Amino acid sequence: MLEKIRFDFSFVFSPNISDGLTEDEINSYSEKITRIIDEIEADAPGFLEVPFDKRNIDSVKELAAKYRYFKDYDDFVVLGIGGSALGNIALRDSLNGLDWNRLSRDGRKGFPRIHVVDNVDPDFVSSILKNLDMKKTIFNVISKSGSTAEAMANYMVVRGIIESLGLDVRKHLIITTDPENGVLRKIASEENIDSLEIPPRVGGRFSVLTPVGLLSAIAGGLNIDALIDGAKNAYSLLKERNIWKNPAALNALVHYLYYTRGKNISVMMSYSNRLYSLADWYRQLWAESLGKKYDINGNEVNVGQTPVKALGATDQHSQIQLYNEGPNDKIVTFLVVRKFDNTVKIPKIHEDIDSLAYLGGKSLNELLSSEQRATAYSLAQNNRPNLNVEFSEICEESIGEFIFTYELQTAIMGKLLNINAFDQPGVEMGKKLTYSLMGRKGYSQFKEILEKSIKKYIV
Repeated sequence: MLEKIRFDFSFVFSPNISDGLTEDEINSYSEKITRIIDEIEADAPGFLEVPFDKRNIDSVKELAAKYRYFKDYDDFVVLGIGGSALGNIALRDSLNGLDWNRLSRDGRKGFPRIHVVDNVDPDFVSSILKNLDMKKTIFNVISKSGSTAEAMANYMVVRGIIESLGLDVRKHLIITTDPENGVLRKIASEENIDSLEIPPRVGGRFSVLTPVGLLSAIAGGLNIDALIDGAKNAYSLLKERNIWKNPAALNALVHYLYYTRGKNISVMMSYSNRLYSLADWYRQLWAESLGKKYDINGNEVNVGQTPVKALGATDQHSQIQLYNEGPNDKIVTFLVVRKFDNTVKIPKIHEDIDSLAYLGGKSLNELLSSEQRATAYSLAQNNRPNLNVEFSEICEESIGEFIFTYELQTAIMGKLLNINAFDQPGVEMGKKLTYSLMGRKGYSQFKEILEKSIKKYIV
């Protein structure tokens, strides 16, 4: 299968930017990158097995078939947060399209609308729930541990409504959780609620191509086989030991070398509204995987590159001034679509006004492409490194390839930084303090610590 995405690194190298990387620098890491890839394949982190584990995709297909691919439901609602939500949003927005929830029942062959409730903001949650017909809605509760406060609180709210209406929870709930452990697994088993398994060795931010993301995808009519095919193609490129033919390895090394030069911020700027949510997914993947206090030897290192998202051309008018003339501490990745689904022509009007006439007869497609190219060049002129990830088109294969390429890139970057890219100890204290403030049994000592440690300044 031909790659559906390609990487253009032209503006990360000298002489295209005056202090850019050189081919010799990249080549000097050739043996190290080969060792890292060998280590990753030998020690196979859980996500590496996902595209090749048929049980994941088969279990989703079987459950979807049982529900007639959810065509009897008007709405499919994901209850999750972080890795249990961001991938679902990215798949929906990029592949179903930004108008899916407006058109799906009437114009999309009966597939349900797809909602993702990924916060406990009461106004946000209410804005979704109040517009649902519960009799025609199914909820997918996703939490690997079964104890994620946000997902479980929303589950309890939803279940309370379902039961108050006298509905059978087994017709309106699907649980996605650990195969054996946790509260949700216990509930699913004891109450005979349909469930799917999150592979035990796959962390949330790497789980979008497991049942975590595939169920909402198939509910929206997406081709999940093609998603997996894209991921397999990305993996085939990982096996290429020539770093110049291995985009995940080359991009990881480019980001690492610029990080060592003080580029502490990684901007992902999408020149496609549909791909904008991919930047949200990337932010969690890059931040949670690589932001670490200690390296694998226990040394305090406080490493990590801060991911930022932007939208072109919109943010040319809000952020690019800073990127061009502010601190030179960023590397920018543009997401570029070579073939959009639609072409919008600009009519030839106001031909007597020079400042408008040049647009007539062109298209919005040409304008957006020109804006991206101009932005990339302006950054390069100011010695700001940037690169393109170019999608031949937005389709299941290209999105699957992008997702898995970036998961591979993150694993390689973790090795370069000498940290564990698969844990998140910095998240745990916040969870424990939340449990204590909410009165969870066994966590009272954290509330006492919190109250004793704060000297308050309230104005």
